[in-house]
Amino acid sequence: MTTLTGAGVRASSLADRIVDSPAGYSGIEADEEWIAEIQRLKKERNATILAHNYQLPAIQDIADHVGDSLALARIAATADEDTIVFCGVHFMAETAKILSPDKTVLLPDVRAGCSLADSITAEELQAWKDEYPDAVVVSYVNTTAAVKALTDYCCTSSNAVDVVNAIDPDREVLFLPDQFLGQHVKRVTGRQNLHIWAGECHVHAAINGDELEEKARANPDAELFVHPECGCATSSLYLVGEGHFPEDQVKILSTGGMLEEAGRTGARKVLVATEVGMIYQLRKAAPQVDFEAVNRKAACKFMKMITPAALLRCLTVGADEIHVDPETAQRAARSVQRMISIGHSVPVSQ
Repeated sequence: MTTLTGAGVRASSLADRIVDSPAGYSGIEADEEWIAEIQRLKKERNATILAHNYQLPAIQDIADHVGDSLALARIAATADEDTIVFCGVHFMAETAKILSPDKTVLLPDVRAGCSLADSITAEELQAWKDEYPDAVVVSYVNTTAAVKALTDYCCTSSNAVDVVNAIDPDREVLFLPDQFLGQHVKRVTGRQNLHIWAGECHVHAAINGDELEEKARANPDAELFVHPECGCATSSLYLVGEGHFPEDQVKILSTGGMLEEAGRTGARKVLVATEVGMIYQLRKAAPQVDFEAVNRKAACKFMKMITPAALLRCLTVGADEIHVDPETAQRAARSVQRMISIGHSVPVSQ
């Protein structure tokens, strides 16, 4: 048995099976041996495991907390453990480090990025701010720490409307980077002085209105749960406006909001427009409901890089640790703290 760096945690023979490839870490099954080893390593590191709703089922099951970006950010800010293992993508782990700068934050695979976060750089945001020097900047949490540092308010899909409503109605707002969430916020708030960056999540943008309409027409009694990042969000409202679908059957919701609504719905079937990993949590929350993905291929390759092998490697060797420049983190913390203080908190599974 070999002693590795990182809190003196001991490697097991199980770790020797890990295979590394450009697609991620593999070679490990999420069996009872793996569960026992993760629990042992977690205890030795005094770590807590946070998992986003889009993670693989095995990762969700082993996590201490499962939720959306806002709920997990709130937990990261108050975690008692020395180490936070964030099973999500890079910007989420960065956010946890911003909120808990004195803790060790680990991302099981540092290659797990985000197409939406990559759609705007700090330099691009600064140039946009220069065009509107008096505007308030609202950045979706799916952004880099450098972008958050230039931001007045961060938000998530579950509190974006609340954040924008909290801003003086006479102030112009720069909303970034997701154009579909921005359009949703503008529609709900009725705010005409809100300018929207033309970014998108490649997974959500690919869930189109045609396939949603086809599924909805084939299931007229079903409810629709639609994430506001989706390219089909506008199409779902069009179906309502044209009288093709009852208004009370269409819900534009964050992933946390979907879980809340799953506990209340009386529908026998729900069509879900978001990343397919969400279906697992929804079925656990309401096993009596038939949840069906609008697009079964809507899987984020970056979220799925957090495999059982990646989590085992992370806890064994203390990889991959997330660092944020202290000055950037201090500036970003203001906007992130505003995010977690505005809007209601959604339940988090323990």
